Formats: sequence, structure tokens, C-alpha cells
Amino acid sequence: MTSPSAPAPVPGPPGLHHVLKDDLTFPLAWGTSPVRDFDAWRRAARGKVGELLVVDDQDGTPYAPEFTAGPAVPDDSGGSGFTRESVTLSLTRYGRTRGVLLTPYGTGPFPAVLLLHDHGSRFDIGKEKCVRPWYDDTRLASAEQWAARHFGGRFVGDELARRGHVVLCLDALGWGERGPLAYERQQELASNLFHLGSSLAGLHAREDQRAAAFLAGLERVDAGRVAALGFSMGGYRAWQAAALSDRIAVAASVCWMTGLKEMMVPGNNTLRGQSAFHMLHPGLSRHLDIPDVASIAAPKPMLFFHGGHDPLFPADGVRTAYDKLRAVWHSQGAGHRLRLKTWPDRGHVFDEEMQDEVHTWLAAVL
Repeated sequence: MTSPSAPAPVPGPPGLHHVLKDDLTFPLAWGTSPVRDFDAWRRAARGKVGELLVVDDQDGTPYAPEFTAGPAVPDDSGGSGFTRESVTLSLTRYGRTRGVLLTPYGTGPFPAVLLLHDHGSRFDIGKEKCVRPWYDDTRLASAEQWAARHFGGRFVGDELARRGHVVLCLDALGWGERGPLAYERQQELASNLFHLGSSLAGLHAREDQRAAAFLAGLERVDAGRVAALGFSMGGYRAWQAAALSDRIAVAASVCWMTGLKEMMVPGNNTLRGQSAFHMLHPGLSRHLDIPDVASIAAPKPMLFFHGGHDPLFPADGVRTAYDKLRAVWHSQGAGHRLRLKTWPDRGHVFDEEMQDEVHTWLAAVL
């Protein structure tokens, strides 16, 4: 999501917004739903989300991957080396997607991470926000600025590869080589897709599902040890992928979790439109709250981090979400698999200390 500027007014006639919020009871949530068998509930909840993605299942589309080798990163005192490749593939039948694939030196199969980039209203780079680009000096300059601003100067994907993970990071529609999208045209893109019987957020979700399956299917990857990881919008995509794909064994989400009602307050980006459409599945809130959707992933190991000074996610929304997540995992005897943490002195960032804690957690659960 993007950084807030001037507070956005609550849309609609006076009182309408609050009445509609009060109407939301999330009747399909675990514990509220009449379905008492957890596996049956997961199937029903996942089915409802899949229905509301609007975009059809794309499993019949051949990936037809094309790989181009890049310069390898040698072993050094800072960690192990890895190979770098560009990869182009079809996640859906609608077009080709460009990404990067990092592979550690050594004998596989390796654990793997589907690394999902953020929004940030920065569209000239997508995958480059996470993996140092070796193929474009202009994108490298932008990527280094982004890494310094949000990631303590690190490239998260490179660090994961040094620590022994295969890493796949792809451009989402509108970013990098699939863009650049202009901030003020996001709503236009979403509207056009809605008119065509499709959905921007649904397309992202289907693509992430397919990317997870592609990564798990590589010979170099241990198919039972695939994680999803992301910051900001990438964090949303990470827990969503874990909820919707059995290929994702664990997920770590940094700076994207909240209760819907608590997020929809004056000044929040959700009311502004534009960036919100990348994470908006129309009608879903009539059935499930945001943490209810994430709970479909239970009892997988999951990590959620929040910055105490993050202006995008009000503290009461994070508390609501964490309480719901905690209740679901505990109901399945899996409370030890859920890591929830608020960093009281942090804002909307994924800095080195937070990354190191995620690396330690991944090593323990993956």
C-alpha cells in the first residue's frame, strides 16, 4: 500500500458507511460458520474466495518457461554464492511474465521462497525491489534507493539465496517490465477489468498461486519446503498465497494484516481507491474478514509482523486481526506455529533486524 497524504473523507451519504460496516458479520468465519469440521470449513472458505476472485483457475495453461543465465554471485565472506537467471513464463493464458530465479550453489533439492514485491506507488521496479538487478543500470539505481528506504539497504532475495534458498520473484501486472503503471490510472485498470468480467486483485491472486506451483515443480526445489514471503502488498500476497495454495508450506507477512472494519477509517488508503484495487475482491467481506481469509492457511506455520508506528494499519485493526488469527491456530492445537509480533518503534518497513528474525524463523519451520 502507499503512504497516506491528506485524509480521505468517508464516501457516501452520511451514515451509509457506518450502516454498511455494521452489516458485516463475516458469517463464514471459523467459529461463526455452522461448519464445525475444520477441514470442511477450509474447503468451503477457500471455495468462496476462489469464486469471488472472478478470474478462472489457470492450471491448464502451460508455463513454457524460458531461462536466461546471468552472472553468478561467488562465495565470499558475506555468505554462500548463488546463480542468477531471468525467467519468462505464462502464469495465465493472458500473457507472459518476467521474473528472476536465484539458486544456491550446492546439491539440491533446496528449500524455496516465493518472494512477492510490494506496491509503494513505485512502478518502474517490481522484482527489482527484492532482487538486485544485474541486467539494467537504470533499474539498479531505482532498486538501490528502494532497498535503502525500506529494507535497510539489503536486497531480501539475495540474502535468502545466500542462506540456501531458491528464490523466485516475478513482476506483478503494472510493475517493472509489465508496466510502469501510473498511480492515477490504477482505478482505471481495475474498472476495465471489472467491466470485462475479471478482477485486478483476482488476477494477482491467481498468478501468485501459479507461481507457487511453478516454483514447487522445479527439480532443484524441495516441493514440501516452499515459503511465501512479502512486505506491504507483498505481505498481503504472501498470506493470501498460503491460504489459497497447498504448494505453500509456510508464509511470512510483514506490514499487511488488519481487520477490515478497523482499516476503513478516514485517512486510510483503502478509502482513496487506486492502490486498494490490487487487494480488493468485491463481495468477499460479506462472508469473511481479512484475517478469516488468512486463517484458511491454518495450521501451517505463519509469521505476521507489524510496525507500531505504521500509519497504514491502525493498532486496533492489527489487534483484532491478531486475536482472530490466534484463536484459529489455537483451536487446531497449532498456536506454536503462529508467530505474531508488533515492533513498537517501527513504521512501514522491513529492516535488517526484522529480516534477521524472519530468517531465523524460516530456518526453524521450513
